[in-house]
Amino acid sequence: MKLASYNIQYGFGLDGRYDLKRIVDSIADADIVALQEVTRGFARNGGADMVAEIEALLPDRFTAYGAACDLHLETVVENGRTVSRRFHFGNMILSRWPILSTRLLLLPRRRTTSKLNLQRGALEAVIDAPGGALRVYSVHLDHTSPDERIAQIRYLTERVNAYIHEGGSLTGGQEIGAVDPPVAEDYVLMGDFNMVPESPEYVACAGIEDGYYGRVSRVGTPLDALELAGWHRPDTYSWMDPDDRDKRLHLDYAFISAGLEGRLRSAHVDTDPVGSDHFPVRIEIG
Repeated sequence: MKLASYNIQYGFGLDGRYDLKRIVDSIADADIVALQEVTRGFARNGGADMVAEIEALLPDRFTAYGAACDLHLETVVENGRTVSRRFHFGNMILSRWPILSTRLLLLPRRRTTSKLNLQRGALEAVIDAPGGALRVYSVHLDHTSPDERIAQIRYLTERVNAYIHEGGSLTGGQEIGAVDPPVAEDYVLMGDFNMVPESPEYVACAGIEDGYYGRVSRVGTPLDALELAGWHRPDTYSWMDPDDRDKRLHLDYAFISAGLEGRLRSAHVDTDPVGSDHFPVRIEIG
């Protein structure tokens, strides 16, 4: 099972060109994909409905979209009906297999007075994957404040771990003739975490590395698939400044539950695609 995560920067590549097809082509082989910075009604990309465009390019995939930020832009009249034109900014999940349920988790934030601070979210999807249901989260954390990211990580991991007791988006569905989705214990958290390895927020997510034992796998603490695969080095990165391509950072991750550690086959960052200022994180689970 191949999974990929990609912050697609509103569809703009390192060359400043909007081109969703090259983005989709670069991750089309993955069975499950988590995307961030997917918009509707954004002036910068001509108000494109990126969700519809991506679905048209991958018509054989099941999809889910969660707009963490939803703003009214203007009121127009279309065919005699009053319509609110809106700006949507959020995350998307695509799957080769049915998506059984979804939730949009809105991450905590504080109002800023200068730097842009969009509402961020984590889109949760329970996927009917081979070998059993799997929870997948498309995550996008704040980009300006480590304190904000730490608060968001704590909230997110609390919700992820509480899932077993809360039951996701619906329980007791027989009352309305619905079938409860599986209570999937294992999960993958993928996305743009806007943090570098071993930063305070990274440690808040993955735990402190012991000087002798390293990071011991614990139920309830996500495991960095790239670290498990030996990927992290001083020269590795997942983001590049389009205006100064020597400026590079590692910001994107795929964290897995402890139950998936033995099934992890590989993990790496694919630095070949140029469809965004970020690069896809890829993992394979057996």
